[in-house]
Amino acid sequence: MPAEPTPALLPQAASWLRRRSWSAADRPVDTLLEAKRRTGRTVSVVLPALDEEATVGDIVRTIRRELIERIPLVDELVVVDSGSTDATAAVAAEAGARVEHRDAILTRLPAVPGKGEVLWRSLLVTHGDIVCFVDADLREFDPAFVSGIIGPLLTDEKIQLVKAMYDRPLETDNGAILPAGGGRVTELVARPLLNLHWPELAGFVQPLGGEYAARRSLLERLPFPTGYGVELGLLVDALELAGLDALAQVDVGVRHHRHQDGQALGRMAATIYRTALERLDRTHRLKASADLVHPHLTQFTRDPETRAFTAHTHPVTALERPPVHTVPEYATRH
Repeated sequence: MPAEPTPALLPQAASWLRRRSWSAADRPVDTLLEAKRRTGRTVSVVLPALDEEATVGDIVRTIRRELIERIPLVDELVVVDSGSTDATAAVAAEAGARVEHRDAILTRLPAVPGKGEVLWRSLLVTHGDIVCFVDADLREFDPAFVSGIIGPLLTDEKIQLVKAMYDRPLETDNGAILPAGGGRVTELVARPLLNLHWPELAGFVQPLGGEYAARRSLLERLPFPTGYGVELGLLVDALELAGLDALAQVDVGVRHHRHQDGQALGRMAATIYRTALERLDRTHRLKASADLVHPHLTQFTRDPETRAFTAHTHPVTALERPPVHTVPEYATRH
């Protein structure tokens, strides 16, 4: 039998994917520098860090060398220490970042644990018109993780928020590398939630990625979930506030980072699910009616020849059978 036709993205999501997805190479450095000079926009880079002494120094040194000293794209480089017990703060400072401590920011309001808390407080100690967040556990850090995602914000006034997209290889305990095995919470929790309830966002390759940049004028109007739900929360809220066309994504290659164990991923998944539920409740979208749920799931693979991300959309079935005691044939047999 012939295969059933593959369902497509929503028309607006498909259009967005074509028009608002770029590669870091699409905007050369000279173009970014000219746009920065012309607009006068300033850029802050923020690294939230908790016990990341092994990686934070290399990231800071790369950004300072390539994007502050060699090419003046970044105006402010800040590491916000989230209560590290190792030498994260000292390593970051020695590498050339300004270090701020979470608990010393807005002291009248006691800090709570969580990545979103740190990102929110970072807005109080930074000044850039554009704020770029970068996770502090990245290895083999490429400056395109910063220059690539601030590019659309410098060159297009309509863009409000830009997320990085990339491959996320998974390194197993026995040394094997699964090229696209990372991002397990994205594939198992976040992508289904977004596809089902916010299908306009189905075109994001890495909706939970920790590397993204936004205009301060947008960030200062968004609530920040304090925990791991911050990425999903900001993305959904930015859609509601600024509209789909104000969002974009840029391909920056490959992301190497430390992976968490299954229980940690479970806690992350629960927090993200709770964040989604809060937003569904807030907008009265909890009921799974036809106009609120798009029963398709779009996933992405990297084409080995073109190196482009390819979307594949699949139906998400919700067929339910009635209790078997209501089936006449069952009743006659029992």
